[in-house]
Amino acid sequence: MRKRLSLVVAGWLITGLLAIGVGVAVIDRLSEPLTDTGLRPLSAAEVDEALALASSLPNALPSSVPPSVPSSAPPAEGTPDPAGPTPAPTVTVTTTATPVAEPGKSRLITTVGGKVIARCENGLVILRSWSPAQGFQADDVERGPADRARVEFESEEDEVKVEVHCAADGSPVHSVHA
Repeated sequence: MRKRLSLVVAGWLITGLLAIGVGVAVIDRLSEPLTDTGLRPLSAAEVDEALALASSLPNALPSSVPPSVPSSAPPAEGTPDPAGPTPAPTVTVTTTATPVAEPGKSRLITTVGGKVIARCENGLVILRSWSPAQGFQADDVERGPADRARVEFESEEDEVKVEVHCAADGSPVHSVHA
């Protein structure tokens, strides 16, 4: 009886080890094509390129964004406001940047919602990375490679959508909708 029990335990241990080994091998084999572009670290040249772009671009939306309009002074305390509360104005901004990146080069896109690094390769755009600004989070990311790529930066008050496509000269072009 003891010999049979030890054979059963040994059989289960060998079967378990084989199952783990096969599972690890399959995951290792399949995960590389699925995550290759997403987990590839940037080369030193790509980091230098992104830093150069970051230092050469302004750190805000284009000047076409209208400044916020200050509300009128509130009525004196105890006096009812005949007009009622004033709703906050809704602003929609759409800008298309002039392509400045060379074909095959990355482009840094800076918005109030966050930053995006995009690159065009073989006529398809890919979002290399994105980083939400403080108070924002990234949502609905379509990173590519595709004809267009996009990311939404959302906060409790605002939503900023960044859409990127490749220009005819192979450089990334973006539009921002706030």
